[in-house]
Amino acid sequence: MGMTYVKGDEQGRKEFYKSFAATMAATYALKYAVPDIRPDGSDNKSFISGHTSAAFSGASFIQRRYGWKPGIPAYAAAAFVGWSRIEAKKHYIDDVARGAVIGILSVYIFTSPYKGVTITPIAGNDMYNDMYGVRLQVGW
Repeated sequence: MGMTYVKGDEQGRKEFYKSFAATMAATYALKYAVPDIRPDGSDNKSFISGHTSAAFSGASFIQRRYGWKPGIPAYAAAAFVGWSRIEAKKHYIDDVARGAVIGILSVYIFTSPYKGVTITPIAGNDMYNDMYGVRLQVGW
């Protein structure tokens, strides 16, 4: 989501919120609907890794919205999160894989690629010292 602020991408921010909310709703609905004992035996919330679905939702958003160049490191970080959940004996590999799929699918439903042009109204605030107008930002 930080990239949406860097790029002044208000539409992307809205799409991120929708996709992340869908990811978490699906994750927790499945987590509570399908009880599955964790590998360490601590509880029955193993099915669907929430950490992994959240990480892949973020990574997939970056890739889908802004391209593969920033997306590849984001996916690498998300994969590390998934690996860490398996290593910590909190999830099985299929829990992590399903979490990744849910995160990715939610993003592809709610997120469109960034077009590189943003028009943002400027309404007087501290950042713009009481200036009013329109900011045009173009990226390529």
